[in-house]
Amino acid sequence: MKLYPIPTGNFKLDGGAMFGVVPKTLWQKTNPADENNLCTWAMRCLLVEVGDRLILIDNGIGDKQDAKFFSHYYLHGDDSLEKSLHKAGFDYGDVTDVFLTHLHFDHCGGSVKYGANGTSLETVFPKAKYWSNKDHWHWATEPNPREKASFIKENILPLQESGQLAFLEVGQEQFLPGFGVTYVDGHTDKMMVPRIQYKGRTVCFMADLLPSVGHLPLPYVMGYDTRPLLTLQEKEVFLKKAAEEQWVLFLEHDAVNECCTVKMTEKGVRVDQIFPLSAL
Repeated sequence: MKLYPIPTGNFKLDGGAMFGVVPKTLWQKTNPADENNLCTWAMRCLLVEVGDRLILIDNGIGDKQDAKFFSHYYLHGDDSLEKSLHKAGFDYGDVTDVFLTHLHFDHCGGSVKYGANGTSLETVFPKAKYWSNKDHWHWATEPNPREKASFIKENILPLQESGQLAFLEVGQEQFLPGFGVTYVDGHTDKMMVPRIQYKGRTVCFMADLLPSVGHLPLPYVMGYDTRPLLTLQEKEVFLKKAAEEQWVLFLEHDAVNECCTVKMTEKGVRVDQIFPLSAL
């Protein structure tokens, strides 16, 4: 098995929204904001090469939305999905599976693009199955008013229309041998957190359960989460086990830190070591 970080670019979101009820005087120590109170966040995906499968976990925001949409998010940086795949030695047609932790636009927008005519939508990965689960798919395609803006139909419906959509059974704890799944419901319903056995370690793709090192204290929960108290409980259980077993936490949204481990302290779970995935 080989793992490749796939950075797809950076964007900006309001710091207060990203840290919920935590005061700015605390969160700005790890995530400084600009003059508009916006912090920079990564959209860092992960490519898993195992046997004859090439599995891409999430795929960033994509490029098909209009200028008004992108003006809210200040995309920046030199990385893109295509460039990062090429750097790893692959192309869109090589990907066999796209594993979507959830269907918010910054995690699945790279799934779909406009075709040559500029009007019809088509999948970016022509040979891949796109994996979700039925509960989350229902949640995303019949969205609640609070999350409706995050579930963009152009990112989602073409996956089903193409015939490439596939579902894990809700509660299915293993996607492939050595590729486990944890389901969490605090951020959005039935988000999937991959756990991958790699070089004798467990590498966890944290998605929005832990966006950054700055979110390690348990009460540091995003304002975007639909059930923040549940997120707090899910973080506590997950991070306690991560500390006990020295799991490697791969951070999708941390613009500075790629991976970390955690430890238990008198103040709760805190960061232990920070390193790139290549250090394993």
